[in-house]
Amino acid sequence: MASLACAATTGCDTPAAAKGPFTPSYEGVETRLLDGDLVNFHVSMRGARNQIDVEAYAECAAAQYALIRGYGFARHLRTNVDEEGGLWRGDAVYTISPALPRGSRTIDAEVTALACAENGIPMV
Repeated sequence: MASLACAATTGCDTPAAAKGPFTPSYEGVETRLLDGDLVNFHVSMRGARNQIDVEAYAECAAAQYALIRGYGFARHLRTNVDEEGGLWRGDAVYTISPALPRGSRTIDAEVTALACAENGIPMV
């Protein structure tokens, strides 16, 4: 999964980046608590350049959700992305925790939420 910083910049090496301005339409987030600290996020959007934009949207939702629950961190487990007729959908699963979890795919919820706000990506 690409970082939010890459998804929000025009300098990423993506073929779609050369097609014109990025004007996404964020269609919403559904959040489901699966078990304790395991959370599923379903996001949908139009105007994504590629799956990285959808993954960034899900990451923003996870960051805000962690903060709402009083946690400071999240760990990405998986994201499945699908596009049909211009509608991009992401199905992401994260764990949330009060302390930095083990693993390489962790996010600091506060830092990520600030980056999402700066880049105009809505959250939960």
